[in-house]
Amino acid sequence: MSEITQNNLYLILPFKVSRLVDMLCADEHISKIEAVRRVYSSAMYKELEQESTKRWHEGPASLYQTI
Repeated sequence: MSEITQNNLYLILPFKVSRLVDMLCADEHISKIEAVRRVYSSAMYKELEQESTKRWHEGPASLYQTI
C-alpha cells in the first residue's frame, strides 16, 4: 500500500482499535466487549475513521489519551 486514502483506511483501523482495546482492558479492568464499545463510540474514533484528519498517523498512546 503506497498511500492511505479514505478508500483503504479501513485496512489499518483494526490494528489501531485492537491496541486501544488492550490498553483499556489493562488500565480500567473492563471486558474486551466493553472496551470495543468505548473505542467505537468515542469522538476519537469518529475522527480516526476520517482520513482527512490524519489521526491514523498517531500511535496508540496518543490516541488512547483522547478516548
